[in-house]
Amino acid sequence: MEGVMLFEQPFARVPYENYRKIFRTSQKNVERELGGVQNTTNELLSRASKGNVSPEDAVKSIDNMIGKIENLKRKLSDLHETSGKPTQDVMRERMHHLATIESLQSTTQPEFSRWADSRLDRWLVDWCLRTGKENAAKRIATEKGIEVENDVTLVDIELFSDIRRIEDGLARHSCTEALAWCNENKTALRKIKARSQSHLLRFFVLCRQSTLEFDLRMQEYIELSRARKTLEAISYSKKYLISWHDTHLSQIRQLSALLAFPPNTACGPYKRLYDLSRWHTLAKAFRLEIYNLNTLSTEPLLHLALYAGLVALKLPACFDHSTKNVDCPVCDGESGSSLQPLGLGKLAGEVPYSHHANSTIVCRISGKIMHEDNMPMAFPNGHVYSREALEEMAAKNGGTVTCPRTGDSCQFSELRKVFIS
Repeated sequence: MEGVMLFEQPFARVPYENYRKIFRTSQKNVERELGGVQNTTNELLSRASKGNVSPEDAVKSIDNMIGKIENLKRKLSDLHETSGKPTQDVMRERMHHLATIESLQSTTQPEFSRWADSRLDRWLVDWCLRTGKENAAKRIATEKGIEVENDVTLVDIELFSDIRRIEDGLARHSCTEALAWCNENKTALRKIKARSQSHLLRFFVLCRQSTLEFDLRMQEYIELSRARKTLEAISYSKKYLISWHDTHLSQIRQLSALLAFPPNTACGPYKRLYDLSRWHTLAKAFRLEIYNLNTLSTEPLLHLALYAGLVALKLPACFDHSTKNVDCPVCDGESGSSLQPLGLGKLAGEVPYSHHANSTIVCRISGKIMHEDNMPMAFPNGHVYSREALEEMAAKNGGTVTCPRTGDSCQFSELRKVFIS
């Protein structure tokens, strides 16, 4: 159960963060409207104590306060119906989904198999969303019943749609959408914790304040300088950049000097500021921040699950052309004479080698493990295969067996037993 729940942290965290955002919006509305009512009340009491208020003015002030309260009630009601209640339903559905496996006694039960199939569907949707295949993700979610009538329950299609919308804006060299997102999540970004992850979901946590907003403001300033709008750039710096002087003074000074250099400058530090690849870097930084905010891994959950399995299988022999096994997923993807792995082998290249206290020998023909009941048998040329596979080959060929690597043939009786010490 602990291992299962380790992968499900983002599954529960995303709707929780959405609900926190809705709660903060409600809190701001309450503070703003009730603050106005409180000010009006204090002013009315002060004037009444001095005898400077008429009955008509008092009624007008009270009607104004009632109007503000009714407006607040309407705002909160609309927010609850459009965002709050759907988010509550998503949280309830996801908690119910996780709770279904708590009562299971074994992973061999049919209920667990159904739950695991649903989890795989969710991971496939997650992979599609992260790789830009949104239409495929929506189709899988609909067909598998994990998205009902556009009300996302078990997948985060809406979140990744927002990510794509903001990244599209950055691709158009516009920071407007990303800055609006920073403003909506200002409080959370101040407290965000950067997480760097290994492929087995081990988190190394470093406390820091997000600098995404500064990076976006910096880029807007650079674009003004690129357009040679000097006065607008200076005004922009005073309005948005100076407030960061405590932590980014050196960068602000460099940006001030940028106005003296044209976009085609050959001066290294300022040439790098004008480099258009900064927009791609900004998009990556934004995605990292929104992943951190929602406790999402930087890689697809499908990859993380595969890493966990591949690390148990990876051996140096998987990268040796002469010892590759056709049934080994780490050896998967051999192409011609190249030893560069493809497919699952590419993922396996990023995980450490498996540690085995005892050697395990797998038959190249059958893919089965060789042991005392399925002994290894050696050809005269030294190549070794399992007894079961060679017996089956001999039965089909009148007692003759052929080495699949060299093509050498001999009688089954000429094979030698191999004893592993």
